[in-house]
Amino acid sequence: MARGKLRIYLGAAPGVGKTYAMLSEAHRRIERGTDCVVAFVEHHRRPRTEVMLHGLEQTPRKELAYRDSVFTEMDVDAVLARRPQVALVDELAHTNIPGSRNTKRWQDVEELLAAGIDVISTVNIQHLESLGDIVESITGVRQRETVPDEVVRRADQIELVDMSPQALRRRMAHGNIYKPDKVDAALSNYFRPGNLTALRELALLWVADRVDAYLTEYRSEHRVSAIWGSRERIMVGLTGGPEGRTLIRRAARLAEKGAGGEVMAVYISRSDGLTTASPKELADQRTLVEDLGGTFHQVVGEDIPAALLDFARGANATQIVLGVSRRSGWQYAFGPGVGATVARDSGPDLDVHLITHDEAGKGRGLPVARGARLGRSRVVRGWLVGVLGPVLLTWLLTGAAPDVGLANDMLLYLTLTVAAALLGGLVPALASAVVGSLLLNWFFTPPVHTLTIADPKNIVAIAIFVGVAVSVASVVDVAARRTHQAARLRAESEILSFLAGNVLRGETSLEELLERVRETFGMESVALLERTGETDPWTRAGSVGPRPAEHPEEADVDVPVGDHMALSLRGRVLPAADRRVLAAFAAQAAVVLDRRRLRQEADRAKELAEGNRIRTALLAAVSHDLRTPLAGIKASVSSLRSEDVAWSEEDQAELLEAIEEGADRLDLLVGNLLDMSRLQTGTVTPIIRETDLDEVVPMALGGVPEDSVDLDIPETLPMVHVDRGLLERAVANVVENAVKHSPPGERVLVSASAIADRVEVRVVDRGPGVPDEAKDRIFEPFQRYGDSPRGAGVGLGLAVARGFAEAVGGTLHAEDTPGGGLTMVLALRTAPERRPEQPDLPAAATS
Repeated sequence: MARGKLRIYLGAAPGVGKTYAMLSEAHRRIERGTDCVVAFVEHHRRPRTEVMLHGLEQTPRKELAYRDSVFTEMDVDAVLARRPQVALVDELAHTNIPGSRNTKRWQDVEELLAAGIDVISTVNIQHLESLGDIVESITGVRQRETVPDEVVRRADQIELVDMSPQALRRRMAHGNIYKPDKVDAALSNYFRPGNLTALRELALLWVADRVDAYLTEYRSEHRVSAIWGSRERIMVGLTGGPEGRTLIRRAARLAEKGAGGEVMAVYISRSDGLTTASPKELADQRTLVEDLGGTFHQVVGEDIPAALLDFARGANATQIVLGVSRRSGWQYAFGPGVGATVARDSGPDLDVHLITHDEAGKGRGLPVARGARLGRSRVVRGWLVGVLGPVLLTWLLTGAAPDVGLANDMLLYLTLTVAAALLGGLVPALASAVVGSLLLNWFFTPPVHTLTIADPKNIVAIAIFVGVAVSVASVVDVAARRTHQAARLRAESEILSFLAGNVLRGETSLEELLERVRETFGMESVALLERTGETDPWTRAGSVGPRPAEHPEEADVDVPVGDHMALSLRGRVLPAADRRVLAAFAAQAAVVLDRRRLRQEADRAKELAEGNRIRTALLAAVSHDLRTPLAGIKASVSSLRSEDVAWSEEDQAELLEAIEEGADRLDLLVGNLLDMSRLQTGTVTPIIRETDLDEVVPMALGGVPEDSVDLDIPETLPMVHVDRGLLERAVANVVENAVKHSPPGERVLVSASAIADRVEVRVVDRGPGVPDEAKDRIFEPFQRYGDSPRGAGVGLGLAVARGFAEAVGGTLHAEDTPGGGLTMVLALRTAPERRPEQPDLPAAATS
């Protein structure tokens, strides 16, 4: 029996229309005469989805009792007995009720497929098992219902149901997804624009990867070697020369001309690891191509044109960008060059661009000698083997084995020459060849004990011995030095990578950098010295290790940095080869020092500017906002003390009420000023303890009318880790601000909920709201948005609230209220002893 086919509608989030698309496909198939039944579809009381079920046959569901409740699940046996051509099964990642035939619904689907029934199903991107951690980091919610990626990958068709975050939020606000009482919470939590955008990107990238995988699989199965230009893939061939930057930028411009263009930079290295390319230049070019959105690849190959073409065809590239050869004219006698060979062999389906550049025709030159040293001990051992080795070998051959033959003697001496080259390099090997040839002539070539040679054949043999010895010694010496050079360059590249990464990103302090210098070069101490003028004394800007140098003359190694700075090291004298990397360290140390001082100056300037702004705002507040209630109190007191007017009891009560109101306003203003002063000077010391929100939040509502606030603080919330007094002040300021800006008759909603490892307190008003560009500004001291009346305060309430929230480890930010208004979100840490459980999404969130 043939296995059924699986078609999956994939969505980025609940409500994008997966079930609707699946039901529409079912109606189309029924019109074509296909036998389709609804095995299980949950419409979640969405009217449009419910309408789409009309006219479709539905198999009976199976009822299961669990924890004193009755639930319905798909009846697999009923579907198998009905045996339709196509079965519709919604929510592929659903977990069945205990007691069901299978644990997961995708296992039910596997049974239907095995029975030859085609299945159409739906799933959201957040339910894929491999994406669980990523989705949790985005949304703060761990998905409990997941489906293995392999189940979805095996689907015969995967169709993405896409919708922009703005359109999905509008659909949510219109009540087309959740009930109206759940819309605000959903829009403020799971359905935030950032969450939806990230989930949409995950879905698009996952489907795009599947499309590429399908295309690669199809090309492999049908042995398609031709390039299929489904989108522009531009490959850049790099040599490690300075022209690489020009080629990368030209390729990026070509990619921008087509939608979805991709740039791939490729460097072909030899299998022996030896190269004349500059590691620094390659690293810079890799950074450039990645900054332009491309990828960098390093491929091993002996035949460079063939390796480039193999990579291009394997990656389905459509264009190749190469630089015009740097060869001089006479060098073309050895071959046509890489560019010409690639262009000749590329075929009609692969375009090759040869780009001119400043280095064209100048010749590639010889690699710069880096003076790779083998070390004194190795050179000494090489000389001992090269000079004393032949002498000892001669003593052994003349005493113990005098008749082994001249050919064997030459091979033994040649072995010593190779050993001398491995240990000490070329010069000891050449000396070994000379000594060996003389000893062969004196002791083993007739007539012996003379330098004359009787047989001409022996003359040729000794000449060949010398030539082979010199040739082998040269090759071995070059290989040994290149190996040593490669190891050194690798170490240098790691060091330079550290500098380019950590230092340039500002992740390394001056002391950490100097400590890295001391460890890298094995020094006793390192100091960065500076002075302001030629005659001024040296001072230490930073140092590590015991007894750092006080001035450059005391150091064993001194690297100047500009005219008035030097990096001084004590411990030992470094070879010249190490000074290049040391100079890079010195330059970066100066950069780190300058960055640190600039940061300090910027901080001081910011503090001064903030202080000036606060003083100016304070003077404005004192001149108006503090004088206003004082003037009211003064007028009321003067009226009461006046003997010219006989005040009635009602008038006296009104004047006393005005005095009390003015005093309250003064108390609030002065309290906020004092709180702001404590926050600015860093003298707020919170006493953190476990606290129940339902005990603190009601206490914060004493400063607002009783009928102006609706309170929704569940008693089941986890305890939070805060300072009760600071939290009460923060909530009070936020609520008073919301009540102040709410229209008459509109009540402010104060609610709380647990999300991941935090508890959010939301203060929702229906006032005029605040535009996005002003949402951060309203939390600055002495800021009042334009709709505040002039006498409404000095603009410190929200600044103090955010300061107190941050002091207890929380955050406070503003969001738009769906339907108009402003929502203040106060996020607090839960107590570590009692972690909250992940909140369950509404049932529709798993569709």
